[in-house]
Amino acid sequence: MASAPRGLVATGYGVPVSTTPPEAQALAADPACVSPAAVKLALKAAQEVEGSARVGAHVGHTVDGERIVTHLFECLNIAYPGWQWAVTLVRADGAKDATVDEAVLLPGDGALLPPPWVPWSERIQPGDLGVGDLVVTPANDPRLVPGYTGEDESLPEELLDPLNPPAWEVGLGRERVLGSFGREEAAERWRDGDFGPRSPMAQAAPAQCSTCGFLIPVAGAMRGAFGVCANALAPSDGHIVAVDFGCGAHSEAAIEVAAETVEPLLIDEVDYERVDLSVDSDSEQ
Repeated sequence: MASAPRGLVATGYGVPVSTTPPEAQALAADPACVSPAAVKLALKAAQEVEGSARVGAHVGHTVDGERIVTHLFECLNIAYPGWQWAVTLVRADGAKDATVDEAVLLPGDGALLPPPWVPWSERIQPGDLGVGDLVVTPANDPRLVPGYTGEDESLPEELLDPLNPPAWEVGLGRERVLGSFGREEAAERWRDGDFGPRSPMAQAAPAQCSTCGFLIPVAGAMRGAFGVCANALAPSDGHIVAVDFGCGAHSEAAIEVAAETVEPLLIDEVDYERVDLSVDSDSEQ
C-alpha cells in the first residue's frame, strides 16, 4: 500500500493523524484545489485506482500546506469498511489548475485494523516454552552480570539466615529440623519430579542448570545438588530444580542458523555454444 499523503501519517494502529505544522494548518485552502472541478479531478483519480463503483461520496478535505489539499472519499469496497480514499492535489507555483499528486487508501473511524506489531522477544510469555523449545537470552540482558564480578557470592550463611541468627544459642531456634533421612527423601523426590534430570524437558535441553546464570543455589547441605530457577520464561521459574536439570531458557542457549551452501558460479570464458539463428521453415508456415 502506498504511503500516507502529506500532512497525514498512519500511527502504530494505522489511524491517520495530522503532521501538518501549525502554520500550515492555519492556511486557507487554495481555491484551485477545492473547487468543484478539483473535487471532480480527485474523485476521478480515486476511481482510476479502485473503480467507480467502489469510491463513494466526498467527505471532506485537509489543507496540508500552501497550494496542497487532500480530499477524502468514502471507500465502498466491502473488504475495507471504515476506510477512506485520500487524494492529494497540488497547484504548482504559477499554474492555474491543480494536479493529482497521489491517491492512497487510509483507515478512518471504525476501520478494521490489525493489532500493532510486537517483536517476538516481547510476545513470548511465561508458560510458552515447551519441550525442545529454545529462548535466546540477549547478551545485554540486565538481569545477568559477568560471573567474575562475584555478584552471586553472598555473605556467610550464619549472617543471613533468619532461622539461625548470629547470637543463636541452643534452645532459641526451631524445636526440630530436617535430618539426613528427610533431606535424602526430599532430594530423591525432587530429582524424580518434573524438574529433575530425567524429565523430558531436561532430556531436550541444550545445557544443564549448573551452567545457567538464572540458577540461585540453595543454602545448606543441598547447595551442590539443587537451586531455585529465576528465569520468568522458564517452566521451572520459582521452583527447586536439580543442578543437572535443564530447559530451553538456559542463559547461554543459542540458536545455530545453518548457513546456506551457495555453489560457485561457473563461467565458461573459453568455449562457446553454437546457436542456430536461421528461421524454422515450419514456423513460417
